[in-house]
Amino acid sequence: MNEKIYKYEGKDIVVEYSLKRCIHAAECVKGLPNVFDPNKKPWIEPDAASADELAAIIERCPTGALHYQRLDGGEPEATPAQNNIRIGEDDCLYLHGDFEISIQGETVRDTRLALCRCGLSNNKPFCDNSHQKGDFKDVGAIGKTGAAVDRSESTGLVALTLAENGPILIKGEVEIQNAEGEKSIHVSKGALCRCGASANTPFCDGAHKDIDFEATS
Repeated sequence: MNEKIYKYEGKDIVVEYSLKRCIHAAECVKGLPNVFDPNKKPWIEPDAASADELAAIIERCPTGALHYQRLDGGEPEATPAQNNIRIGEDDCLYLHGDFEISIQGETVRDTRLALCRCGLSNNKPFCDNSHQKGDFKDVGAIGKTGAAVDRSESTGLVALTLAENGPILIKGEVEIQNAEGEKSIHVSKGALCRCGASANTPFCDGAHKDIDFEATS
């Protein structure tokens, strides 16, 4: 996958940063501007806040570009009790929970991921903001009726498989929310569009075949 991780070590905590997974959501900059300042070098100063404050802000990063390692005996990031996928309006899929995805033979397990659904990313399966340049439009609605949500069921590991030149296959209990978070369904398996052409988003409807979508697994 060739994901370079930059490390910024403080007295009580180490901040880990993946440039390739960052889409500049700016939760870190807005949350702790004294720690995260893109105009400075280094742009992360871990000792400018407490380890607890820093950990809390890092866990708000929606892409998993930021992670941390505690050096003070503090608790690591907990796996969320519920698995959730939110459909971003004109945007990507935001995953929060216990997810495992195999990418070119390498397994990534993370609590936070932002996956491309416009088909344009140069860093597939991750979002790289190409939906903005490509003027991708999708209101983030749920295009298919599923089972009523039972939050007690949306637990456990969710395995994601990238079908070659096709969708993201889901195996595991997860809640899928529309962009506003007002509507949701529960699925235990399914196929999510990643070509940007489905008429039944976020689900695959086979459109990837019609547009000759290409993406390796």
